[in-house]
Amino acid sequence: MARQPVFDGNKNIYGYELLFRHGLENFFDETLDKDYASSKVLLDSFLVFDLNALTQGKRAFLNFTERVLLSEVAKSFHQNTIIIELLEMIEPTPEIVSVCKKLKNNGYLLALDDFQYHPRYLPLIQLADIIKVDFQLTRGEKERQDVIKQGGDKIMYLAEKVETQNEYNLAKEMGYTYFQGYYFSKPVIVAGKEIPSHKLNLVQLLKEINQPEMDFNQLGKIIQRDVSLSYKLLRFINSAAFGIPNEIHSIRHALNLLGVNEFKKWISLVLLSQIGSDKPNELTINSLIRAKFCELTADSIGQKAKAPHFFLMGLFSLIDAFLDHPKAEILRELPIPGDVKTAILGKEQQGKLGQVLRLIAHYEQSKWDTVAQVAARLNIPENKILTNYLTSIKWANDCSF
Repeated sequence: MARQPVFDGNKNIYGYELLFRHGLENFFDETLDKDYASSKVLLDSFLVFDLNALTQGKRAFLNFTERVLLSEVAKSFHQNTIIIELLEMIEPTPEIVSVCKKLKNNGYLLALDDFQYHPRYLPLIQLADIIKVDFQLTRGEKERQDVIKQGGDKIMYLAEKVETQNEYNLAKEMGYTYFQGYYFSKPVIVAGKEIPSHKLNLVQLLKEINQPEMDFNQLGKIIQRDVSLSYKLLRFINSAAFGIPNEIHSIRHALNLLGVNEFKKWISLVLLSQIGSDKPNELTINSLIRAKFCELTADSIGQKAKAPHFFLMGLFSLIDAFLDHPKAEILRELPIPGDVKTAILGKEQQGKLGQVLRLIAHYEQSKWDTVAQVAARLNIPENKILTNYLTSIKWANDCSF
């Protein structure tokens, strides 16, 4: 199963589309029966995966074929957890329209996939909440105007396969509400935007530093699951005030070098400035998933001793999107190991660090051919990659507030 996020106009996560994948060989085997693929995703959402963990509590876009739709299996899901996505080959027969009306009356949301306007689809258009348009094939403006003429002005449009900033801007101007595509695998953040911290992490830190004896092990665990705190700690310890020339190999290492008194000064300033900040966004969650995945994969490929390096690599792999500055400039200010910097910058893709970062980056985008090639070089089985990824999602969700 693959998942792809759907964003709203503020680049916040609205939901995830869950897609069938037959192993890591390719995107989708067109020879496979689509009824099988649709039902398999639905079944696995119950029996194999934790749907809530996969979608972080957001709605799941699930593809329905005609046969699966008529089975009324959709009613096994709560109305607030899914969006029923009707595949483009479904014809608006009286039976299909009747089932859709029942689902609508029960509070379910309906989406039409790969939509291209034709008058015969009017019965489904009148029931649809969301219409998805392939932005690479058609900008969808004609389809949108045709629907509005038929009284469908309340329908929300979703632009699929948005791959550039210009396409995103154009889709917004055209009136699209939701957006999906590779452009969002690394959202562009407003210049100067601060990396958000997790409120729960700040509260836990506040509790720990007021203990009679601070536990650096526990403090390290809290800080390393927060991109903002990790970044600020490393920048702080790398300032001229300390003059520490050493490379920092882990968050615990940084705390030991800093010492209790300086740490209390630093965390007091952070807490004062951050305690009222907003909840973490998707970029933060994705960074945490990457960090944990890289750490777990290090163990899977016999690199357990360097697991902290893998964690730091994943944690800071998207740091340029947070700060809207080139990675090279940002990493020059961080005292992390040279091989970690090299891997993040993509200068060494054949080493273990670089290969693991490539593995997670391509896994996120469902580029299964490349995933299979990298996995073979790392000698890591497919089921282990899946296990590590799902564990990482759960860990990242548990870190959020």
